[in-house]
Amino acid sequence: MPAERRRAGRHGGTAVERVADALRDEILTGALPAGAPLREEAAAARFGASRHTVRAAFQRLAAERLAIAEPYRGVRVAEFDREAVIALQQVRAALEVEAVRIARERHGARWPDDLLAPARDALVRLAASADWLEAQREHLALHRALVAASGSPRIIEAHRAIGGEMLLFLLRVSPHYTLEELVAEHRALVDEVQSRGPDAIREHLEHSTALLVGPPAP
Repeated sequence: MPAERRRAGRHGGTAVERVADALRDEILTGALPAGAPLREEAAAARFGASRHTVRAAFQRLAAERLAIAEPYRGVRVAEFDREAVIALQQVRAALEVEAVRIARERHGARWPDDLLAPARDALVRLAASADWLEAQREHLALHRALVAASGSPRIIEAHRAIGGEMLLFLLRVSPHYTLEELVAEHRALVDEVQSRGPDAIREHLEHSTALLVGPPAP
């Protein structure tokens, strides 16, 4: 599916979803920088939406940790500093490492083709991405597919809940890769989670964390 149709589909929901989607894209691409204030009145005028709709969209972004709402101070774009990176990657490791452990325990060193199909499909879409935001949405889809291979509803739900923060992280990592390198690394990861299990995903996450914050202290 062309990128334009995917974007149109993603922005075709309720008024709240359309406003939240547009602002999310601007946060993720840096058009709205960290710390930038989000004003209800200005956003309502810009999107031709009610302030109630805009307020609900802001609440959605805050729930995704892409925005921060504080009493008497309003709403602003969240900061994504070193501590936030480390905290997110710790949560990801807890979920993704355990998901891969469960999948490997159930399926051994060769997982069924139908189980791997969503991850491989995401790889194909990743390779065909037209821009970095689209590429990182497919990058996220691949990691979600590996988590889904666990068959654990609670792990899948918890991992999906951090999707907005993950996209912010993945886009921060993007300058360290070409698209070809990103595809090659994740093609190898799909093989290695089967052959090596939790160690493969743990090392993968440690590597991406180190790209932003440096290696862990000895």
